[in-house]
Amino acid sequence: MVAKELTDLASSAVISGLAALAHETRLTLFRQLVRHGRGGESAGELARGLNIPPQTLSFHLKEMTHAGLLRPRREGRYIYYAVDFDYAHRLIAYLSDSCCADDDPSNGGLGR
Repeated sequence: MVAKELTDLASSAVISGLAALAHETRLTLFRQLVRHGRGGESAGELARGLNIPPQTLSFHLKEMTHAGLLRPRREGRYIYYAVDFDYAHRLIAYLSDSCCADDDPSNGGLGR
């Protein structure tokens, strides 16, 4: 059982977070940023490393930031993006604890 405060997300926050990840480019960005840890990576490096045009990258980073998945920080003229691991853990906890906790494990745990 996961602590209550971890699973206390509004359904709108859960929907927003999952919707932001439900796109191939954003999922790729999220996975890349998870690998960079709490320090994150600059938008320019992300664009070059993933071969994403800057305008496209900016759009996706904005969507993920508005969904609460990322935290931007400015260092000089560069903007670094990092995963908000606290929020990501809460989102995962919500899915595993709130959605599947009462399901019968003999049927795959998905309410089938």
